[in-house]
Amino acid sequence: MLFYLILLAVSLGFYVVGRRYAYWKNRNVPYVEPSFPFGNLSGMSKRHMALLAQDSYRQLKDCGKKFGGIFFFINPVALILDLDFAKDVFIKDFQYFHDRGVYSNEKADPITTHLVSMEGIKWKNLRTKLTPTFTTGKMKMMFPTITAVAEEFRKCMLVEAQNGGEVEMKEFLSRFTTDVIGTCAFGLECNSLKDPEAKFRQMGKKALTMTPMGFIRRIFSVTFRDLSRALGVRISDPEVSDFFMNAVRETIEYRERNKINRNDFMDLLIKLKNAESIDENNTEQLGRLTFNEIAAQAFVFFLAGFETSSTAMSYCLYELAQNQELQDKARSNVESVLAKYDGAMTYEAVHEMRSIENCINESLRKYPPIPNILRDTTKDYHVSGMNVTLEKGNRVLLPVYAIHHDARYYPDPERFDPERFSPEQTAQRHSMAFLPFGEGPRVCIGMRFGMMQARVGLAYLLQNFRFKLSPKTPRELQLNASSSVLASQGGLWLHIETL
Repeated sequence: MLFYLILLAVSLGFYVVGRRYAYWKNRNVPYVEPSFPFGNLSGMSKRHMALLAQDSYRQLKDCGKKFGGIFFFINPVALILDLDFAKDVFIKDFQYFHDRGVYSNEKADPITTHLVSMEGIKWKNLRTKLTPTFTTGKMKMMFPTITAVAEEFRKCMLVEAQNGGEVEMKEFLSRFTTDVIGTCAFGLECNSLKDPEAKFRQMGKKALTMTPMGFIRRIFSVTFRDLSRALGVRISDPEVSDFFMNAVRETIEYRERNKINRNDFMDLLIKLKNAESIDENNTEQLGRLTFNEIAAQAFVFFLAGFETSSTAMSYCLYELAQNQELQDKARSNVESVLAKYDGAMTYEAVHEMRSIENCINESLRKYPPIPNILRDTTKDYHVSGMNVTLEKGNRVLLPVYAIHHDARYYPDPERFDPERFSPEQTAQRHSMAFLPFGEGPRVCIGMRFGMMQARVGLAYLLQNFRFKLSPKTPRELQLNASSSVLASQGGLWLHIETL
């Protein structure tokens, strides 16, 4: 009897899986054949998700359809193949795809309840409240803080150059951006440039370092969100979560006790915590964030702010180290602009450094820190021209890395060429062919801040140092499969010389 029960259970399991894996076939959508249990994620412990999505994209991109089908475990996912369709999803028909589909658990893992994971009206209201943090006026106010940290960064690099000049640039740039974000978001001196073992730097690294099991748990929680919430799955490291919770609590208490107003990100969050305003047409409170929500917003701003910018800068310097002619051109741009401003590194000056901006954009093109972007279908959506309806709950994946490496949009895509972002070439390209920050109403809220600190960091470095490849630098970079961003295995070692 037991044997037959087991046989029945196994047969039922195969039947369910078989029906799930026939999802796209039954709708006449081209798809990549999945394999149980990972679907099209087989090998994710060894290869980065950017490359797995690119594999599927390359198999499907010439099928002539707006999207193709893939599977995360047994769940169907629509893989965007057409840039016009990408524009529909992210901009034109945003009301059908306004949620990112990122896992969060307010009870079991409160630090995950941030702007990136929030959904619906709650996201919209908070986004509206946080947007003033990133106006031109606020950027200008934060600029002296960034240049002050950049000057400390220059001094640290000078010491390294005098001691042999072999530097793991990703780590040093992460320490620079950690100190910038720590000051701008928390109003705290992180001191990671002076002390590589500073607590903020340690926790930042730990937040982005995942064990193979932690990586699988993260993928599982995104794929089976309702089940994960019911099970109380947490994806943040408890030590990291406790550290940031305590840092935010202490900062709030200190500022409120001493009536300190710094006009920074934390100041805005404190005002939202104490706000009383309520939308008359909706019971959702527009202000009055809970402490957990404040901590979550500060955490994601810190994490995204230090990691994406440091990633973009480190890959940029890696490419410039391989092409001294491009490096000299970028350096000349810095020097010529600064000469117009009597040598002062001002907000206006760094925004005139077109060559620097083009280098950063080409780095973001070739090495997008966030290589894939997910969206949830929040209500049934008919895809015109395909006679297919994406059902409510379907996931949609934009393969940013794959698009950025598609020769149809970027000829010879593995070549680093900042001129791709000249006004002339940019105007000839589809507006959705370059998406390092996403697009539409959910475009990265801190995009301008990230670009500003990247401009400042590179301008200071190129003005004072020459970069060459180190013997420790692999000529072919290997992506770290367990990293949530596009990180290189073993770091990025460069040799630096003073000018």
